[in-house]
Amino acid sequence: MLVFILGLYMTIVKGNLIKKVIGLNLAQTGVYTFFILTAKVNESTAPVYIGDEVRYANPLPQVLILTAIVVGISLTAFALGLVIRIYQAYGTIEESELSRLVQANREAQPSTLTPSSSGGEG
Repeated sequence: MLVFILGLYMTIVKGNLIKKVIGLNLAQTGVYTFFILTAKVNESTAPVYIGDEVRYANPLPQVLILTAIVVGISLTAFALGLVIRIYQAYGTIEESELSRLVQANREAQPSTLTPSSSGGEG
C-alpha cells in the first residue's frame, strides 16, 4: 500500500514528466502487490489433482497480474516515447515550463476556428 501511495504522490506532485511516469509505475506495482497478497490462500497447493481433498490456490490472480504487467510495460514505453517527442518539440520535460510554452504558443497564433458563412446547412 505504501508503494501505491508513493507512486500516486510522485504522479501528482512532481513536475518532471519522467518522474511522473516512474510514479505511475510505482503505483501499478503497488496494485499488483496488493492484488497478489489478497489472493493468497493459506495452506493451499498448486491446482494439480492429487486425489485427496486439498485446498487449491486459484491461479487466475497470477494470470491477471502477468497480463497487467505486460500492459503496464507497453504503456510505460508509450509514455516514455511521448516524453521524448515532447522534449524534441518543446526542449523541456518540466510541466510548468510546458504549460507556459503552450499558453504562449496559443496567444501567438490567431484562432483558426471561424464560423462558416454557409452555416453548414444543406
